[in-house]
Amino acid sequence: MRPHPKTLASLTVSLLLAAFLSGCSAGDWSQPHAMPTAVGALGDGFLPADPPSPEATIDPTEGSWNDVHPSAGLRVVLLWAGDGDAEDAMTGAVRSWAHDEQVDLREVEAGANPIDSVVEAMQMQPDLIISAGNDLIDPLAAVTASHLDQQFLVIGAELAEPTENVTAVDWTGAAFRGEGLGASSHYDPATFTPERCAAAVRAGMAAVLHDETGIVIWID
Repeated sequence: MRPHPKTLASLTVSLLLAAFLSGCSAGDWSQPHAMPTAVGALGDGFLPADPPSPEATIDPTEGSWNDVHPSAGLRVVLLWAGDGDAEDAMTGAVRSWAHDEQVDLREVEAGANPIDSVVEAMQMQPDLIISAGNDLIDPLAAVTASHLDQQFLVIGAELAEPTENVTAVDWTGAAFRGEGLGASSHYDPATFTPERCAAAVRAGMAAVLHDETGIVIWID
């Protein structure tokens, strides 16, 4: 039995729509692309009175980052390692933020050689790589200084000597700085709540979008 013409037409429309949506979600990151800009301004109290120096730690007023959003077309790679509750909270916060802001998000889970995973993320040519997981700190320290054209945002940890392309967001209970190095506070996975991780993502993105990079942002 031949399909009814209306059935064929409906099927054709559905296939075309699926192909269109698939193409939109996949995107083509190989083409030249200007870094999207910030939509909205940093609130009072986000930055100190004097511009922060490289590697400085700032303590912004809670919520002073809420009005900052990325313009359309932001390409982000979520690079993550670990499967504990802390890592789940951080990756969940990034995914929720990307969904809310309509960010083009792709993911790389770190393998047995995390440096290879960092390189894989960079080869995707994103606007920003967001790192989640303490196991990535030493590999990032080994790679980021040689790739100043790639921006990184580290959530819940920090590099001991970050270059201008590495921004971090920490709080009491986070702040891992690499093997053999002292942390700014005792590590406590229980402090990686969904609310705090969500605030960390938005605070860090607000800084990156306003070119306030190479610093550590300390939140409550």
